[in-house]
Amino acid sequence: MDTSGYESLSFNNARAINVAGPVSERSFPAHRHAYGEIIVVGSGSKNIFRIDDKLYSLTPGDIILVWPMETHEIVDANREDCIIVQYSNTFADSLFDFKRIISRYHDLHILCIRSHPVLVNKLKSIIEKLQMEWQYDDPTREMRCAMHLLEFMSILGNGHYELDADISNDGSKTVSDTTLNNIICVMDYIKNNLTADDLSQTAMASLAGISKDYFSRAFKEVTGQNYIKWLNAVRCEKAVSLFPEESLTLTEIAMLSGFKSIPSFNRVFALYKNSSPSQYRKAYIESAQ
Repeated sequence: MDTSGYESLSFNNARAINVAGPVSERSFPAHRHAYGEIIVVGSGSKNIFRIDDKLYSLTPGDIILVWPMETHEIVDANREDCIIVQYSNTFADSLFDFKRIISRYHDLHILCIRSHPVLVNKLKSIIEKLQMEWQYDDPTREMRCAMHLLEFMSILGNGHYELDADISNDGSKTVSDTTLNNIICVMDYIKNNLTADDLSQTAMASLAGISKDYFSRAFKEVTGQNYIKWLNAVRCEKAVSLFPEESLTLTEIAMLSGFKSIPSFNRVFALYKNSSPSQYRKAYIESAQ
């Protein structure tokens, strides 16, 4: 398992924003993480990326949207010239509008500069400004970069009339703003109460004030994932966030992350991270030193 490159990129989980530096290697294997990414494709005639099971051959200046917890891969691309901006899930969760935009666009991954030259160039310019701000290492750098990121998301959100046709579901949403808000509240509750006795779909549907069947459909529309997969992913990311706490045993980390047993923790973690918890923890700590 390689945790030293594109997945971590010295991204401090305490930060809201990170900008990745240039990397000479042209590929990086499939992986996923709790933070989201915005990638401006670099120069060159060959820039191939994969998100989930779909392969994209992209043009310089195209923008890639990788939402939190999506599997993605750099197949063959210019990583020296592209711009990679990462934002923490905590930052995205702190603003309802941010989460609403993620919900609306979770099926949209590519902003094509040829199809939407004015909009994409405007968004690209914001990311370039963010990258320039990141180069000045001073106490307010992260706040200035966050302002650019919020501007990016605001313009993206206001561009839905132009972009809806690019979304696989043609922009048709069945979840009302009230239901969206209720599901987001449930997601916040879960992240703050992973050790709760009952996080079943039935209990969470009741918390959202809707039926279990509707909760299941609405949750997938809002997040792009079914409930159990999302919950297991959140538990795994919670475990990873606790790995640096050397005073905690793996059993204690498993329990604090909501897993009921070590076998369950090992099985689910290996499925999501392609590594055992002990191996991943060792590599994670070594990469941070």
